[in-house]
Amino acid sequence: MRTLTDQLTRYADYHRDGRNLATHCIGVPMIVVAMAVLLARPVLLEVGGIALSPALAAVVATTVYYLRLDVRYGAVMGGLLGLSLWAGQVAAALPTAQWLGWGIGLFVVGWIIQFIGHAFEGRKPAFVDDVMGLLIGPLFVTAEIGFMLGLRRPLRDAVQTRLGAMPRHTTRRPAAA
Repeated sequence: MRTLTDQLTRYADYHRDGRNLATHCIGVPMIVVAMAVLLARPVLLEVGGIALSPALAAVVATTVYYLRLDVRYGAVMGGLLGLSLWAGQVAAALPTAQWLGWGIGLFVVGWIIQFIGHAFEGRKPAFVDDVMGLLIGPLFVTAEIGFMLGLRRPLRDAVQTRLGAMPRHTTRRPAAA
């Protein structure tokens, strides 16, 4: 299993443009909530007021993965995913059209925002080359916000050092002469 630094560095290599980072801070949370909404049905069983659904299974599995990468970020991500799960369960209680409207709407708009960011970046999304990018995206956004707040400086510095040593790959076409 790759380390937290490995995962963040690989993902960051696809997200060096500040405008792309900004779009990800909006689009990624929208997609995460959308997935919680869409997976909150069907409720397979309710135990002690907790709806057992595919969304709960996804949140638990993802949180365990994040905790294995890093306990502090895993705990933060578990809390954020828990909030997404709560929103998903609230939406799942709505009539079908409203539930689908929220889930599909957030999903589509979130991805549109993501692709606008990658147009600024001039590079395809990370998940195209490594499907783990879909799982690392929310963690990356959380880490970047933490870095902006001055948290986890040694981790930020390690990622930046590795990025500096990596060749910058791009899908931009050469400028016309």
